[in-house]
Amino acid sequence: MTRSIKLGLIGDNIARSKSPRLHRTAGKLAGFDVTYDRLIPKDLGQSFDEVFDRAQGGGYRGINVTYPYKEIVSAKVAVSDPLVRGIGAVNTVVFDADGPKGFNTDYSGFKAAYRSVRGDAAPGTVCLIGTGGVGKAVAFGLIALNARSIRCVDLDPAKAEGLATALRALGSDTRIETFTKAVAAAEGADGIINCTPLGMVGIGGTPLPVEAMAGATWAFDAVYTPADTQFLQDAEAAGLAVISGYELFFGQGVDAWGIFTGADLDHAALRDAIQGDKA
Repeated sequence: MTRSIKLGLIGDNIARSKSPRLHRTAGKLAGFDVTYDRLIPKDLGQSFDEVFDRAQGGGYRGINVTYPYKEIVSAKVAVSDPLVRGIGAVNTVVFDADGPKGFNTDYSGFKAAYRSVRGDAAPGTVCLIGTGGVGKAVAFGLIALNARSIRCVDLDPAKAEGLATALRALGSDTRIETFTKAVAAAEGADGIINCTPLGMVGIGGTPLPVEAMAGATWAFDAVYTPADTQFLQDAEAAGLAVISGYELFFGQGVDAWGIFTGADLDHAALRDAIQGDKA
């Protein structure tokens, strides 16, 4: 008998999100009838809190949360994992009988994306542009990957310092620095990462000029719509190994599916089924 499950995504600028396709296809492969709704607060004429409460009381098993609500939602859920509490951002919520539970699959998804391209190679010194919700998860992933140094870049120095403080509290050997200018932080870096919304469909742009990428060896863009952002095109032109945001999207998606359902899933079959969505 087919099991039914109701899921959703809360965020802004998600009209072209591929998450509905991923989860509906995962459902077909795993024997679930999945509904997956885009819940955009401004389109619904509601605040984030109102949309969240609507989902919690509306029969949803769980929701994904994306920009710009990953940090806001962390205050509305119970988080059992101390690492996720340290990140301070949540992208996956399950509605249980005793209340909503929060998880972060951006962290695990980034590590999987990095290793899919770089294998066991260490990240080196990394210029991390953007210290919001996904930036925090990626930074914690870099610690787990044994980065030598992380340069946290944000136009808001308080945000960059907040992340730096959380990273230093982990007690790792990774050196943590803060910058307000990406070009300065990219100088001499091995890896360059975009965790800003620049490059997204409807926003466009890039956080770093191509000439500032000279000397780096790899780049990652958390943006996945489109997968081939200007940032990654510039990185490839500069000779860097590129890690697409699509890999993070896929990794965080399958991890979220596991949290929502606990059901086994053929990852290779899912990747093949949604491969055309990379465009």
